[in-house]
Amino acid sequence: MKKALCLLNAYVQTEGPLYFYKRMKEELLRYDILLERKTNAEILTYIDSEGNARSRLGNYSFVLYLDKDLYVSFLLEKLGYKLFNSANSIRLCDDKMLTHLALADHGIKMPKTITAPLNYSAIISDEFIQNLETELSFPFVAKENFGSLGKNVFLIRKHEELIEFEKNHYQNPRLYQEFIASSKGFDYRVIVIGGVVKAAMKRVNKNDWRSNIAQKGHGEKTILPPSYAQMAEKAATLLDLDYCGIDILEGPDKEPILCEVNSNAFLTGIEATTKINVAGSYAAQIVSKIN
Repeated sequence: MKKALCLLNAYVQTEGPLYFYKRMKEELLRYDILLERKTNAEILTYIDSEGNARSRLGNYSFVLYLDKDLYVSFLLEKLGYKLFNSANSIRLCDDKMLTHLALADHGIKMPKTITAPLNYSAIISDEFIQNLETELSFPFVAKENFGSLGKNVFLIRKHEELIEFEKNHYQNPRLYQEFIASSKGFDYRVIVIGGVVKAAMKRVNKNDWRSNIAQKGHGEKTILPPSYAQMAEKAATLLDLDYCGIDILEGPDKEPILCEVNSNAFLTGIEATTKINVAGSYAAQIVSKIN
């Protein structure tokens, strides 16, 4: 029997990643693969005094990487481990601005997106604020580049809220985006595995403009329009993802608008809503890549 490792973050032991591990362990056993579980704190990956990459990880056929620790992921690849997803794909998805940069100029419609200048002081640039307010109409969206589950995402309704956001977040990479009002409180979560759409649900939140299930939204069955599926598959291919969840907004003419790409999209909501064996499809994709 082959052994594989599911690597989790030491500080995030919540239902989402634990259910992901449980389901993948079940499905990989069908291929005679035992999936073990460790955290990034347990394996102690490092560079030694001779400048060589080292780890206490041990021998595994591959690593199911359910973390966003980029340094560990790149070190593991230097040591020869096969990661699902790859370190570079995780890097491109974890940073929301890098996602938009990677997908730009490929015919994928996205909200107008403006990156905030790096700021090493508490001084706010009046020139940037003026340019931003000229380019984007209130309300618009403010996001930290790093974050998930709808956290650190805000709807900026007026000048004073923009200044307050800048004061509170100036030390962190952040971006501003056009607010797609036609998709307020709902979007489409599309699971793509091996470049092919395997499942999709509509996420709805009647109490918040964000549709995230973590923000008290819920999943609904849906029939995904072909244009949405084509966009999701194209984005996943460009980002070289074996597995991902792509969030697509609905434009004013029902057209798809790509919002975010999640390299570790949780299985809980999508499997419960669609009754599709998403973990089974991901296991099959992994086996096809390692054999």
